[in-house]
Amino acid sequence: MPASSPPSPPPEGIVLAVRGSVVDVRFETGLPPLCALLRAGAEAEIALEVLVQLDAQRVRCIALTPTQGLARGQRVLDTGGPLKAPVGAGILGRMFDVFGTAIDRLPEPAGLEWRSVHQPAPALTRLATASAIFETGIKVIDVLAPLELGGKAGLFGGAGVGKTVLLTEMIHNMLGKQHGVSIFCGIGERCREAEELRSEMEQAGVLANMVMVFGQMNEPPGSRFRVGHAALTMAEYFRDDQKRDVLLLIDNIFRFIQAGSEVSGLMGQMPSRLGYQPTLGNELSELEERIANTDSGAITSIQAVYVPADDFTDPAAVHTFAHLSASIVLSRKQASEGIYPAVDPLQSSSKMATPGIVGARHFALAQEIRRTLAQYADLRDIIAMLGLEQLSAEDRKVVARARRLERFLTQPFFTTEQFTGLKGKFVSREDALDGCERILRDEFKAYPESALYMIGRIDEALKPEDAKPCPTP
Repeated sequence: MPASSPPSPPPEGIVLAVRGSVVDVRFETGLPPLCALLRAGAEAEIALEVLVQLDAQRVRCIALTPTQGLARGQRVLDTGGPLKAPVGAGILGRMFDVFGTAIDRLPEPAGLEWRSVHQPAPALTRLATASAIFETGIKVIDVLAPLELGGKAGLFGGAGVGKTVLLTEMIHNMLGKQHGVSIFCGIGERCREAEELRSEMEQAGVLANMVMVFGQMNEPPGSRFRVGHAALTMAEYFRDDQKRDVLLLIDNIFRFIQAGSEVSGLMGQMPSRLGYQPTLGNELSELEERIANTDSGAITSIQAVYVPADDFTDPAAVHTFAHLSASIVLSRKQASEGIYPAVDPLQSSSKMATPGIVGARHFALAQEIRRTLAQYADLRDIIAMLGLEQLSAEDRKVVARARRLERFLTQPFFTTEQFTGLKGKFVSREDALDGCERILRDEFKAYPESALYMIGRIDEALKPEDAKPCPTP
């Protein structure tokens, strides 16, 4: 039997040019394919991903790590594959970067399998067709914009209106109630937020069923652009191999689009509308279509979406809307009036809010709530100019119901207990619907509005003399 030949050494190239995060490399033989991971530097510490093959011997790469110290003529090694993410039971309870390196100051987990972050979306024949509600325990969401099990929901809002707080509350509620796995993907977020989230999840006792992946805002755009793919690879392992339901939380999907825009600009592509990359729609689709409910399990995704300058016609917001089954819009006006969570009930919507899915009673109640709040919105200008007394008796009743509904749909969060001093509440969808129905029937017209502010179930409405202060616009 002939002796087996020794494995051939990996192809080597040399650096031709370094322009910030863009690096050109020349290979005499064995040109790497697109998305191949290359290593450069004295200790192969600089990671490069091939994005363009310029000709038969040259490739143009984007750096996934800082390029300080990289110079022309230095050696570059082809790793023989793409960027990979770790999967396996050992990743639970841990925090990783885009390369699958543990960043929680604990020993590297053992016995892991490594998979390419570039996976295709599941085939249409594997997708589940039945729709089911994913209950969050947050009244305004479960009543007016219910989430889909295995669907994608977006939290839209400008800076400082509470996207991350709402996302954190959903993690707390769902991990305490569901028995699946939660994966938190931080794209372009602050390292302080990562440490705070890990500490909160550990104190809540839910860290053992959670994985966190971060590409922080001080990292190169290539790293921030790929961290979402790494998190999805981990989610697909738990869905397809472990047959478990997965909750994937992304904060913030706009930073993924922004990182793609930076990469596109660095690579010299002609910008499209408002300076975004021409490939925005395709890049977002490649990520979003991997999030699906299949015959083996469901990946339910909740994504925070920063809206630049509160402009919902921005291409980043428009393209993201197209992939979502529920859109939860956070309003700066609601936040300024002390209505938390600051969800805009008239702009938020869900494809699940149909009689065939949520039931005839829920659908009818949601429609009546929206109608009441819309009438109040129309009457606000008249009230501001002429006063409440100038309205008809029927209009005054509508205003009273709407203001009580607004306050009942506020809710103290578990994750803000240390700031507000109010104990968090989890409210079932049935209890939330019951409370709204009783308010619409005027059962609480004798109660002050403040009695319904920051409570859980409607039965917790306080006596008038015990009512807590309530904001008035």
